[in-house]
Amino acid sequence: MRNFTGLFFSILLVLFLIGCEKEVPQKEMVRSVRAIKVTSPDELSKRWFPGQAKATQEVELSFRVAGPLVDFSVDVGDRLTRNRVVARIDPRDFQVDLRNAKGKLEEANAVLERAQADYDRVVRIRQKDSGAISQAMIDRNKQLVESTKADIRSLKATVDAASDKLSYTFLKAPFNGIVSAKYVENYEDVTAKQPILRLIDHSKIEMTINMPENLISQADVLKPQGDVLIVRFDPFPDREIKAAIKEIGKEASKTTRTYPVTIIMDQPEDITILPGMAGKVTSAVGRGDSSAKQALVIPETAVFSTGEDSKTYVWIVDDTTKKVSRRDVVTGGILDSGITITKGIDPNETVVTAGVHYLNEDQEVSIIGVSDQEVK
Repeated sequence: MRNFTGLFFSILLVLFLIGCEKEVPQKEMVRSVRAIKVTSPDELSKRWFPGQAKATQEVELSFRVAGPLVDFSVDVGDRLTRNRVVARIDPRDFQVDLRNAKGKLEEANAVLERAQADYDRVVRIRQKDSGAISQAMIDRNKQLVESTKADIRSLKATVDAASDKLSYTFLKAPFNGIVSAKYVENYEDVTAKQPILRLIDHSKIEMTINMPENLISQADVLKPQGDVLIVRFDPFPDREIKAAIKEIGKEASKTTRTYPVTIIMDQPEDITILPGMAGKVTSAVGRGDSSAKQALVIPETAVFSTGEDSKTYVWIVDDTTKKVSRRDVVTGGILDSGITITKGIDPNETVVTAGVHYLNEDQEVSIIGVSDQEVK
């Protein structure tokens, strides 16, 4: 009886202690995600990017044959039109080669004419009297005709080659341009592929600048809009030239994490921009007289849909609490660098770019990032 009473009180004590325990709350899982801080379109116009002017076309001209120069009258700074003869090699040796090749071709044609006549004659005789001409004689005449035709084909190729070499003694300008350098003088012996002069076309000027990856999406937005960039060259600091984006590099530098962007502009009428001149570039976005359209760009992986409606969403991260909230957005066009957002996101907000399908409303996240554009 004493043992039963002790057991009874022990059970009561255990039940009492269980009832007094407070429920331990489960710790919410913190999800690791990648995110970016959305760049303002005005950010590009707040910075100047240095670069150096270069011609849109430039080439070093050379002959395809060797020989002494007999005509080389152009000078550095001369303006040349397309197809103008700028230099000439003594053509006499090549003219002789062409005449010799043509003479041999004429001889071969005469041989063919005789061989064809002999073959036709023996064939006619054989048709009248089958025993008068042997088949072996007919075959020999036919073989002479065929071999002569083969010789003629070879000689025609020789004539064409000699004619081409003669035409190579004339060096012509491939485009309108300015002579920027001469490497030889008249009457010098030159070899095939030896540089003779340098020709540049500076009717349009190009410049390559390096743009950080957090701004490259804005370059993608501006590219189809034409002349929405502004260029200032050091020799003309008060002169602004409009330019457009020609090409955007697709691979960032491993050391600087910047992308090469090539811009192009027309040569101004009042000043002359020469290759090698230093300058700097900015965007016209944000200026009152600018017609450039602004847009926010985020990676395509940042947008998602729930299937419950036709809306498109992104996850916005609160920079203070590190918790996410779902927000519907209006998307625009797709660019190489991402998708444009026309409504729903403000500049400098943090948007999740990877892991969007594993998040819940008001969930705390841990942001991981590698690039300067990504939030650390």
